[in-house]
Order: sequence, then structure tokens, then C-alpha cells
Amino acid sequence: MVDTPAATSILRGTRSRGAAWSWAAILLCLVCITPILFVFVAATGDAEGLWGHLFETVLPRYVANTLGLMVGVALVALGFGIPGAWAVSRYRFPGRRLFEWMLLLPAAVPAYLIAYTYTDFLEYAGPVQGALRDLFGWSSARDYWFPEIRSLEGASLVMGAVLYPYVYLMARTAFTLTPASLFEAGRLANRNLFWSVGLPIARPAIVAGLALVLMETISDFGTVEYFAVETLTLGIFNVWLGMNNLPAAAQIACLAFFFVLALLILERYARSRRQYSDTGRKAVAQTAIQPGPAGTAWCLAACLTPIVVGFVVPVGVLLSFVLRGYSLSLEDAALDAVLNSLLISGATAATVMAVAALIVFVSVYRGGRWMRILAAMAAVGYAFPGTILAIGVVTAIGALDSGISASVEVLTGVPSGALLSSGIGLVLFACAVRFMAVGYGAITTGVQRLPPNMMNASRVLGHGFASSFRHVILPLVRTSILAGGMLVFVDVMKELPMTLLLRPFNFETMATHVYQYAKDELLEEAALPALMIVAAGIGPVILMNAALRRIGAGRGG
Repeated sequence: MVDTPAATSILRGTRSRGAAWSWAAILLCLVCITPILFVFVAATGDAEGLWGHLFETVLPRYVANTLGLMVGVALVALGFGIPGAWAVSRYRFPGRRLFEWMLLLPAAVPAYLIAYTYTDFLEYAGPVQGALRDLFGWSSARDYWFPEIRSLEGASLVMGAVLYPYVYLMARTAFTLTPASLFEAGRLANRNLFWSVGLPIARPAIVAGLALVLMETISDFGTVEYFAVETLTLGIFNVWLGMNNLPAAAQIACLAFFFVLALLILERYARSRRQYSDTGRKAVAQTAIQPGPAGTAWCLAACLTPIVVGFVVPVGVLLSFVLRGYSLSLEDAALDAVLNSLLISGATAATVMAVAALIVFVSVYRGGRWMRILAAMAAVGYAFPGTILAIGVVTAIGALDSGISASVEVLTGVPSGALLSSGIGLVLFACAVRFMAVGYGAITTGVQRLPPNMMNASRVLGHGFASSFRHVILPLVRTSILAGGMLVFVDVMKELPMTLLLRPFNFETMATHVYQYAKDELLEEAALPALMIVAAGIGPVILMNAALRRIGAGRGG
């Protein structure tokens, strides 16, 4: 090969463009990581002695309530998720195919919505207590006892009822992938197949799903605020906005981070043990069993109970408001909230998928070990509760704003004021950082299905990295990008705490609009936007069920 000046110039240009892609990916990774680091920076600030006061008064209660809520939600999620997963994966009964995806429907209902609807459904003036008074002739609340829904136990029930699909997904996948030979061995040994075979093999997957449930529990704000359950997340909100003390709120956030870190370690440990349920493609999957009448009744109860509690009742309450004439038309405020939600969700989804695509492709096809580690770190924002991440975003953007203002003042003599820490850009940035993991995971899954040498083959044919990325790799992972974008869109539409903390004045999304009405005990006026949030979440539910069916079909189940 002749080393001509032209060839040398082309080679240098190609390397320069490749380096530009790598530096762009590194910069984007650092941008995603920075707010997380600034949570700890904010915690080093002067809390004005408030931390000691909090430790002596409310902090123990925050920790105890957080732990109690985690235990309660875990029990509900396990009780709803595992029996339903076992029923649809092991037995053949009427409606089984329908229940497979209906058991995922509660995932479309945000926890704060189910809290609002159950409070209306079970309160003294609600239909349940009204029917009991009419039935038994009671005239006042002194005549009978009824459990209080606005309590730690009530919060555990309603949150577990919409978070159990994490456990259901993982358990159903593990049960589906368990080889028939193991069940045959258990049957020959006259052992209970669920307790001796199915559950032990699925335990790592179930623990991984439960870790996700508990991370969502820690990050919840709407439910605990509405039910007045003082958890760490609510404490962050109260100290930040109520006491106007960001450093103290950041210190509570660091304490909450240790809970999240423990769950991340637990989830990682569970995933490392998943080889117990991964037995290879050649294993024969079990066939569904036809149960007797008692078994069929149990299967129907195991499937119907979580669906009714987690989806039918809350959606039924919202529909009843609409059918009775409330919230039939979208007024200006509600219409603005809908448009704002579509704007924020669409812009965030597009940003996340574009950034995630660049980070994943560079880390896989151009980066080494450290680039892959940096890319994975850029996707850890999802593990942080929205209130914690909001502190990091405000601190990081505030520091950047201060630097810009100081520079402008040096150059012009006039301070610029807050340029970046106001407006919807702050909400967009926070949502993009938090949900980057969703886009990263979706695109990584798509890339892993491609032949490993496809990029090299394209480069051998004379295409540069950008051309190969645009014309070869991108079209092949288009489905994964669309699926990830849909998931991000729905997650942002349901997001409440970050939007509530960071939104500009007089800027409402559907989540904050519903929250404001529910807080004023006027949920019926916001029933239609609430139903729109639920409807938006049904699309990902259908996608998840389709993916699970493909897994079952691949194993002959």
C-alpha cells in the first residue's frame, strides 16, 4: 500500500472524526453523572444546625416509616405477583391468555392515582362505607369500625397493588424458563412443585424484581404525601421547600441513597445467581397443566384479585366521575396540562433515545472497558428517587448559572442572572438524567442481538463510523429505539416529584394538575386527565406481554 499524502490526510480525518464521536459520548456521560455527584456536593453545605434538630425529632420517624412501608409493599407485591405468575405459567384454565397481560395492567396506574381513588372509594362519604351503613342500619362512624386508608398500611396496600407487576414479570419469566425435567424430578420425589422446585429456582429473579419494587417505594412522593406517611422522600420535600434548607435536604437524600445502594447491591447479587434458572436453549419447557375445579377457582382468584385491586377499582372510580358528568370537557388549565405533558414527555423521550443511542454505539463499537463503565454509570439516574435527583440537578445547574453570570459580568459589567435554572429546560434535563437508564437498556438489548462483526464489515466496505451508524446499525435497532422511547414517554408523563419541584411558576403537567386537584379533595374534576395518564401506560403493558410471550414461544411454552 502506497502511503500517499492524500491517503494520510484521509486516515487522519477519519481518526479525527472517530475521536470526535468518542469525546461527544464521554461529555454526554459526564453530563448525566454530574447531577448525581452534586447531591453529595449539596450535602456538604451549611445546614444551619438543622440536621441535629431533625435527628432528635423527625428523622427516626422518617427512617422507621420508610422501612415499614418497604416491608408492607414487599408483602403485597409478593402476595399479588408470585401466585399470578405461577398460575398463568403452570396451569391451563379459562381466560389464561387474557390474564397473562391483564396482570400487567396495574403497572399503567401511577401509585399516587390509586391512592387518590381508594381514598375516595373507602372514605366515610364513599360508596363502600355508605353501602355498609345502609345495609346494617348504622347512622354514624361511632356505630362501627372501618380501617383507615390514609395510613402506613393503606399506603402499603395501594402501592403494592400497582408495583407488583415487577415481581410478576420476573417470576413469570423464571417459571416459564424452568425446564420440564426439574418438575418431573420433583414429581418423582413426591415434592410440592411450587415450594420445592419453582420458587427456589425463581428466587433470584423474584428478588431482583422485588428490589425494583422497593426502589420505586423509596422514590414515591405522591402517595406518602397524600396519606401523610412521613418517609425520607417526604422529609426531603418538607425540609427543602418547607424549611428552605437545601443542604439539610441533601443530607437526608444521602441517607436515602444508602437504602437505594443496599437495594442495588441486592439486585446485583440476585442477578448474579440467575444461572440457577438459565438452563440453555435445549432444555424442554413444561406444558401447562389442566387443574381440577378447586385448582381452577384458585387460579382465577390469584389472577382476578390483583387486577381488581390494582386496576379495575381505581379506573372504575375515575370512570364513574366522568360518567356522572364531572371532568367531561378539558378546560383551559387541563388542556394546558395535557399539552405540557405531551411536550415534556415527547422532548425527553427524543433526547434520551438520541443520547442513549450515541453512548451505547460508541461504547460498544469504539470504546474500551472504561468507556463501557462510564456509559453504565450514565444510566444510574433511574436508581435515584426523583426528589434526590432534583437536588442534584438544582445544585449542578445553579453552579453552572453562577459561573456563566460571573463570566458575563466580567465581560460586560452586568450580571446575567439565572439563565439555566429557570424554565422547562430544568425539568427536561432532570427527566432525561433519571430515565436515561430506560433508553440505555432498550438500545443495549437491541445491539446485543446484532452480529458482533457487523460494524467491522461495514467499515471494511469503506463506510466510516458515522455512515455505518446511520445506515447499518440504526435501522436494525429501530424497534428497540421505538420501544424505549415509548417507555420513556410514559414514565415522564407519570413523573410527579421532579416535575413538582422543578417546574416553572404556573406550569402544570397532567401529573401535577391531578395532584393539585386531589390535594384539594377535588379529584373528580381531574378524572379525565387522570384516565389519560392511565391510558398512556397501557401501550408499554402490551409491549411487555408480547416480549414475555416470545420468551415462552422460544421455549415451547
